[in-house]
Amino acid sequence: MGIYGALSSAVTGLRAQAHALENISGNIANSQTTGYKRIETDFLDLIPDAPLKRQVPGAVLAQSRGTNEVQGDIKTVSNETFVALNSNGFFVVEPKIGQSDGNSVFAGTNFYTRRGDFEIDKDGMLVNGAGYYLKGLPIDTTTGNISGSVPEVIKLSNAFLPAQETNRINYQSNLPQLPKTTAYNATVYNSELLEPNKYAGYAGASTAANMAGGALTGTDGAATVFNVGETVSLNVNGTAVTFEFTNGGAAATGNQAIDITTAPAQVATVLATMQASLRSAGGPAASSAIVDINGGNLRINLGTDYHAKFSVTGGTAAQLTALGLTNPSASTVPTRPAVTTIAASDDTLFKSNSVAGGAITVYASNGAPANVQMRWAKIDSAASGGSDTWNLFYMSDSAATGSSPMWTNTGQTYTFGADGSLVAPGVSTTTLNNLTINGVAIGNVELKHDTNGVSQFADVNGTVNVSTLNQNGYGAGEFVSVAINDSGRVVATYSNGERIDMAQVVTAEFNAINQLKRLDGGVFATTSESGEAILDLSGSGIIGGSLEASNTDISDEFTKLIVTQQAYAAGTRIVTAADKMLQEALNMIR
Repeated sequence: MGIYGALSSAVTGLRAQAHALENISGNIANSQTTGYKRIETDFLDLIPDAPLKRQVPGAVLAQSRGTNEVQGDIKTVSNETFVALNSNGFFVVEPKIGQSDGNSVFAGTNFYTRRGDFEIDKDGMLVNGAGYYLKGLPIDTTTGNISGSVPEVIKLSNAFLPAQETNRINYQSNLPQLPKTTAYNATVYNSELLEPNKYAGYAGASTAANMAGGALTGTDGAATVFNVGETVSLNVNGTAVTFEFTNGGAAATGNQAIDITTAPAQVATVLATMQASLRSAGGPAASSAIVDINGGNLRINLGTDYHAKFSVTGGTAAQLTALGLTNPSASTVPTRPAVTTIAASDDTLFKSNSVAGGAITVYASNGAPANVQMRWAKIDSAASGGSDTWNLFYMSDSAATGSSPMWTNTGQTYTFGADGSLVAPGVSTTTLNNLTINGVAIGNVELKHDTNGVSQFADVNGTVNVSTLNQNGYGAGEFVSVAINDSGRVVATYSNGERIDMAQVVTAEFNAINQLKRLDGGVFATTSESGEAILDLSGSGIIGGSLEASNTDISDEFTKLIVTQQAYAAGTRIVTAADKMLQEALNMIR
């Protein structure tokens, strides 16, 4: 190569360092540009062909190298439509090429950027500081699901949000095993239960467990029916009372003695004694029991207790046969009418027999609101001989008076087992048919509990613990603001408090991220070397209310600037030295 080769190499070095200086200058100039990716300079040595022992370093070529995979610092900002990416992805954007009839016109070409300073323009579209419009996929506001697969420029509407009728209430709660209602008294049997016979329209309709025996005459001598030494046992809700018929003497330990020989030992007298003994020793369920002759027949029932059952056994079959019974004899199952409505006149009584179950506002098709107040009433319990059973009521007419219905039963019975869960198959959902609150017609509403959504576990407070209570309706609302959340959803907020997902921001990734072509405004275009965009619809990596800063490090750039300047100066020294050597060569012929 010689002197000319050295001179040529020095010139390529000067050119390469000038290229590096240009990159450094651009990086420093864009150190405050949102989402900017600095350009590094790579140097490639060009080796001339020569024998092994005659090889020389040769010239140098400068190449630019992108740093698209290097993320800049992410900072929080107050603008809710600004977004940053915590990934190697890019926002999909498109420039506007003009307007037609007042509408923006786009070419349909995708570009890619990390610049996320998007704001709403006059047409309701999201545009960043470089004039590129954000693209995404529309969302079905009814289902909340993405519709479509081809990204399009996101356009928001500031129109009123129409009302949505409530058709589902999600409700989950735990009911106390022992509801401590206002009327509850630990010393009063079944005081925690709602008794239908106390309410208007249901009075006298409850039926206690009862048993009918054979024909008896109350004035008959007791000895003609009962025999000394024989026994008759009544088992009421697990409490057994055994009557022993005696001849004026004491009964065996634990038995109730009934004298059938001392005058006047008549059947009526014996039955009255049995009744008194049963009421005193038969437990709470037998506190109002009746043992007498009714219409010429033996009558045994539990009086005002409408939950417990009982059975009768005797010392001998002959003894029960004399009473017209078999051994054993089981009573009828007590029944209670279903309380479908509560009259306004019983409102105070009902509230004292029930516990609050929460309240929620629902909406009619025209957006009219209605407040649904709910109360739970326990109507039967395992402790009283039945099963733990509840009814749910809602206030259907708060202005009702007199005998007009104020509270309405949902029509669903909730029965629980000993483990506190609903008896199979359970109640995952029930329907409130033609739900109407204070004259506002809502329609059919699904009351959704899901699996194990309603339970009955012991609660020392004796109150209902509501864990989930929401609904899917809302009134009409005026557009207030828009934001992009961390899932990449463009969310519009309305004056009614609703937040509706309008669009899903789409991001793109590339296999060869640094082979993208740079364009003005911090955008990139695909090349054959970068490969096609791989779209991501999940919104992963998106951070709302944030911006990505330039990944330029000023101190690093200044260091490279010093090195570049010195390298350039050294290159000029080579040119000077080569020039002097050429001068010396020329001076040889003078």
